[in-house]
Amino acid sequence: MAKPNYIELPDCERIPILYEDRSAIAIDKPPGWMLAPDSWQETSRNLQAAITSSIVGRDFWASSRGLKFLRYVHRLDAETSGILLFCKSHGAIETFSELFETRKMEKTYLAVVTGEPKQTEWLCELKLAPDKQRFHKMKVDERHGKDAQTYFKVLERRGKYTLIEAKPVTGRTHQIRIHLAEAGLPVVSDELYGRLEGDTPMGLRAVRLMYTDPYTKKRVEIHAPVDSFLKWYGF
Repeated sequence: MAKPNYIELPDCERIPILYEDRSAIAIDKPPGWMLAPDSWQETSRNLQAAITSSIVGRDFWASSRGLKFLRYVHRLDAETSGILLFCKSHGAIETFSELFETRKMEKTYLAVVTGEPKQTEWLCELKLAPDKQRFHKMKVDERHGKDAQTYFKVLERRGKYTLIEAKPVTGRTHQIRIHLAEAGLPVVSDELYGRLEGDTPMGLRAVRLMYTDPYTKKRVEIHAPVDSFLKWYGF
């Protein structure tokens, strides 16, 4: 029987597998799932814990692949959807982590924002640091913050929303969201740096990931579908 091209977890829609090779799996993460250590049980929406439990339980999507280990190698915010890369071994985790740390992963996001962009393309380099006054938030801190660079390009405007392509060079927590908010362009339904808009999901999706495979040296380009995401906002 063929391996399913999705991950199936309890009380959850099937999570599509976008790419797979001997060392890695890329999934299309739905919004609402947190990325936290297995031991962190303060939420029932801990994606890593759910996947580990499914592997231990020998669910078919995992057993058909002979999977005994799968762990995320980078993060997406809970309400951000799209491409999330997992590794199949501890050795692969170390190797792929180095690709992220040395900025050899090319990441592209789509952001739906409110506000009027003052330019069609720009680079934001505001430094970021944890906001000690507000738990779980980051802030611009040019003195003590860490370097953060994001390239932005306006793709389309429709009604009150603007569609923007974001290419982060660094990978700071909430980087794209803060850089856009600081430009007067908060991401739609961003509860931390903007405001919620009813049941509209947060307008941020990881749509492309490109890198050179550290083992085969072949170029890898992973895409996430965008049609249903864009349709939410009228694009």
